[in-house]
Amino acid sequence: MNTQDVYDVLVIGAGIVGSAIARELAGNDLSVALLEARDDVGDGTSKANTAILHTGFDAKPGTLESAMVGRGYQLLSEYAVPTGIPIEHTGAILVAWDDEQLDALPALKEKAEANGYHHCEIVDSDAVYAAVPHLGPGALGGLTVPDESIICTWTVNLALATDAVNRGATLLRNHRVETVDIAPEFTTLHTTGGAVRGRWVINAAGLGADTVDGLFGYSRFTVTPRRGELIVYDKLARPLVDKIVLPVPTSRGKGVLVSPTIYGNVMLGPTSEDLTDRTATGTSEAGFEFLLEKGRALMPSLLDEEVTATYAGLRAAIDHGDYLIEADPQQHYLLVGGIRSTGLTAGMAIAEYVRDQLVSAGLALTPRDALPEPPRMPNLGEAFPRPYQQAEDIAADSAYGRIVCFCERVTEGELRDACHSVVPPAALDGLRRRTRVMNGRCQAFFCGAEVQTIFEREMRA
Repeated sequence: MNTQDVYDVLVIGAGIVGSAIARELAGNDLSVALLEARDDVGDGTSKANTAILHTGFDAKPGTLESAMVGRGYQLLSEYAVPTGIPIEHTGAILVAWDDEQLDALPALKEKAEANGYHHCEIVDSDAVYAAVPHLGPGALGGLTVPDESIICTWTVNLALATDAVNRGATLLRNHRVETVDIAPEFTTLHTTGGAVRGRWVINAAGLGADTVDGLFGYSRFTVTPRRGELIVYDKLARPLVDKIVLPVPTSRGKGVLVSPTIYGNVMLGPTSEDLTDRTATGTSEAGFEFLLEKGRALMPSLLDEEVTATYAGLRAAIDHGDYLIEADPQQHYLLVGGIRSTGLTAGMAIAEYVRDQLVSAGLALTPRDALPEPPRMPNLGEAFPRPYQQAEDIAADSAYGRIVCFCERVTEGELRDACHSVVPPAALDGLRRRTRVMNGRCQAFFCGAEVQTIFEREMRA
């Protein structure tokens, strides 16, 4: 066999964590392949979450997750500057609705401080309503978390994957791993897109991480798909909520929250429902009833607003209390499992940690002398200038002045650019995540046909 056909590292899963790992390793003198089972990056767990950049204030102190979220918050905040990933530093307030929750606030503040976050403050009910005037009646007090932020999860994933490709990584889409052959010199992954060979394999497969782990002879954890359903309200609801409103967390998660989104909407959710079907991203009547009941108590006036969209995402819950990142030097295999929704924030820190684990396991890394600048991503944030608002861009290229999607103010120029980007969309859903097109009030009723025409034209060009 020609050794040039063997990559130094294969990364399975092109979600946020896998893309971050591929980017990190591609900064070294290595050949890296990033394999994705679906036809686009970020099309699994990474595309549907609450899109919050977490401080890690409520993580379990001393865990790997706590360390990764704290470090990841810093790394991603810094990376967002050159890449243009939109972030709004809205802050958050944790609301206590009964005496038990009120009594829990001091311990939550202590937990935040144990995690290295010292900016939380316990406030009384008057301060809670001063911060969130439209909150429902009955709040007894709260805990402020001034550095919690909202972010565009789609842009994070795409920026990391684009950066990885620009650094020389090979992106292989439609490569679902089915079987593996482990030999002394390399491992062969037999995938739906053909065989791929690598000297090291990193399993960042998210919902499928336990299945891939089993192919390497392990049975150390089980992924339970945990469905979270959300309701997205129209942009006219945004004046009701200018910060993230959090419940007191439980062992099952952070509970139902009300939050602004980076796109100018308001979000209510998520639910938390353990399933067996790892593809069950459909919404449910029971889920909506639950959210509306919670929303009626949290913020009654929100329920008077128009609903723009509903969706559901699956989190990779595991029967383990922490992230599970372990190397097997003998098989040249490393597992990155149990990365919950905090993986959005922690992804770049996880990539650093994986790099260090690989070095400890014997992989020699030589940083490359020169790396390309981070990619500048199109802005999807409502609080920042978009192409249709920029006269200079329109004067230079009139396509930025031709709006196709009026709900989200997406121009023909943006659609064209996305289709010719380093990691182009495979279908309309991918185009939506790159531009916000068809994501607004009419849900493509008005613009869908024209968007389809432009997409097909540009992908043929």
